[in-house]
Amino acid sequence: MGILLIPILFFGLILLIASFFIVKQQTAAVIERFGKFHSIRQSGLHLKIPLVDRIAGRLSLKIQQLDVIVETKTKDDVFVRLKVSVQYKVIKDKVYEAFYKLDYPHDQITSYVFDVVRAEVPKMKLDDVFLRKDDIAIAVKSELNDAMMEYGYDIIKTLVTDIDPDAQVKEAMNRINAAEREKVAAQYEGDAQRILIVEKAKAEAESKRLQGQGIADQRREIARGLEESVDVLNNVGINSQEASALIVVTQHYDTLQSIGGETNSNLILLPNSPQAGSQMLNDMVASFTASNQIGEAMKKNNKTKGNKGADLA
Repeated sequence: MGILLIPILFFGLILLIASFFIVKQQTAAVIERFGKFHSIRQSGLHLKIPLVDRIAGRLSLKIQQLDVIVETKTKDDVFVRLKVSVQYKVIKDKVYEAFYKLDYPHDQITSYVFDVVRAEVPKMKLDDVFLRKDDIAIAVKSELNDAMMEYGYDIIKTLVTDIDPDAQVKEAMNRINAAEREKVAAQYEGDAQRILIVEKAKAEAESKRLQGQGIADQRREIARGLEESVDVLNNVGINSQEASALIVVTQHYDTLQSIGGETNSNLILLPNSPQAGSQMLNDMVASFTASNQIGEAMKKNNKTKGNKGADLA
């Protein structure tokens, strides 16, 4: 009797232990009784009838992600691969539908993604695919929501995470982009060069203007100095002609002195003999005297003609 009691107690202990089970957080357990759906248990410690009830399966209620890669052709006949990431979860109140109505949710979602992407992308050119990737994602989410809600799945978000054209197309696009950037760079360089030329011309013009102004001021001061020198010489009894000649001769000797002070100068001033100064002075005085005589004669001639015209009138 005691020997039989031990196996019975051991078997009863096993059944008691098998009656309890734990469901983890964010998980739902489906309980079947004799192969027929009985209940859905949420997280926590639960009790079932051993050998009668069994855990048919467990479903995660967490948000899951499925990455689907679709290859299709654009409107301008460019083959492109799109990576679409679908974030979804089992609706807590529809665990029954998610468990019994759909065996392979991944395959179902993948099929709908392929269908929508291959319906939307061929309507767009390659550049539009990059610009309107959010529109593609919204279209996929709308289609999936309508289809998967019936099976107990909620589509949280869809994202087009990668767009990969054919390698030759990418190379061509890079060449076009590089050429466009070189064009813009050349335009900027041309504008900069033009600005430099304009500014250089302005600077040169301003320099010439200031140089001319300096020369004019210099000559004005020289003329004023000559005028003062002539006045001083007139005050000591030297007439204007002789004063002018004397000033020129003085400047001649000043120039010779300046040239003599330069050791590496190759300039030769003609005439440069010792008698050149006095000869120059005599020539200038004679020239001024002759000029005055000619001027006086022309005045007398004009005056005589004027008097004859008055007598005839």
